[in-house]
Amino acid sequence: MMNRIYLDNASTTALSPEVFREMESALKECYGNPSSIHGTGREAHRILDRARKRVAAALGAAPQEIYFTSGGSESDNWAIKGAAFSRAGKGRHLITGAIEHHAVLNTCRWLEKQGFEVTFLPVDGEGRVDPDSVRKAIRPDTVLISVMTANNEIGTLQPVAEIGEIAREHGILFHTDAVQAIGAMKVDVGSLKADLLSLSAHKFHGPKGAGALYVRRGTKLDSLIHGGSQERGMRAGTENVPAIAGMGIAAEAAAENPEARAGRIAVLRNLLIRGIQDRVPEAILNGSRTERLPGNVHFTFPGVDGEALLLRLDLAGIACSGGSACTSGSAEPSHVLAAIGQGPELSRGGLRMTIGDLNTEEEIREVLEILPPIVRDLQRQ
Repeated sequence: MMNRIYLDNASTTALSPEVFREMESALKECYGNPSSIHGTGREAHRILDRARKRVAAALGAAPQEIYFTSGGSESDNWAIKGAAFSRAGKGRHLITGAIEHHAVLNTCRWLEKQGFEVTFLPVDGEGRVDPDSVRKAIRPDTVLISVMTANNEIGTLQPVAEIGEIAREHGILFHTDAVQAIGAMKVDVGSLKADLLSLSAHKFHGPKGAGALYVRRGTKLDSLIHGGSQERGMRAGTENVPAIAGMGIAAEAAAENPEARAGRIAVLRNLLIRGIQDRVPEAILNGSRTERLPGNVHFTFPGVDGEALLLRLDLAGIACSGGSACTSGSAEPSHVLAAIGQGPELSRGGLRMTIGDLNTEEEIREVLEILPPIVRDLQRQ
């Protein structure tokens, strides 16, 4: 098999060796049910407690504010539905952004069918929500505001702390989908003024199938999954102990000197952006020029079919994507690119390259040799 250059870290990251060892130990030696009262069960429960403390410390939260889930989509669903139904007696209006992940957008659309009203806020040409538009959208019956920390397609960072402050001033719950942010930047729930925050382990070198929801102490939230009394009676179902153990290790590593790691990755990001702009001047860089994730590079190439470009790059040994992995295979243009003003033909040609901890300068320079000729060839077809 050829040596591959992996530039799809926004879709998923490689499992770290430390995480693998922690999960292997939990699988082999701590196979008990953490709800059981015997010694084997208590040992499994201790693993959950340790992981909960690690995830909490990574977010600047208390362990009792962390609830384990199956991943970011479940966390988003639980936060939004749980908040909406728990406060339905106060009001049935929600506010979110037009470029949220589908786990948020489709949850809000489902709630509209249940009698709730949702305001979908527009974004500017770089994909940023204006905090003033949030303030203006608030109504007496608004019960939840949900705006992502960082966009999963174009990497734009949102003014989350300012939006969170607005929500708090009005006594409205604030949720942020931080799935793309954990591991890429420092995330502190206090600084973000978040009442609810979603994360997913496989975005920061943890396993797939493990996530968490931060619920600020005192925040009322209806359960999404009913059954047993796991997760302090809030989320039924036997916990995935090995995956949660791995997530704890991954979260702890992600919180270690994130500024230095982000700085190194941003150097590679800027090298890739400048190289593409020099070699393909008509290429359009999407997202904020300054307020963007350190590893995100997203371009559209006029006259190029995005799917054909991805296939050609894959044959050349470069793995990247057109946008969100959750919409892979969809014929619909990107809702994110549409929201920032790109028409259907152009928005079908998006290319997302996301750099991670394991990428090197040599790989970036190799991409810059391979990508432009492929773009030129496709433009001629």
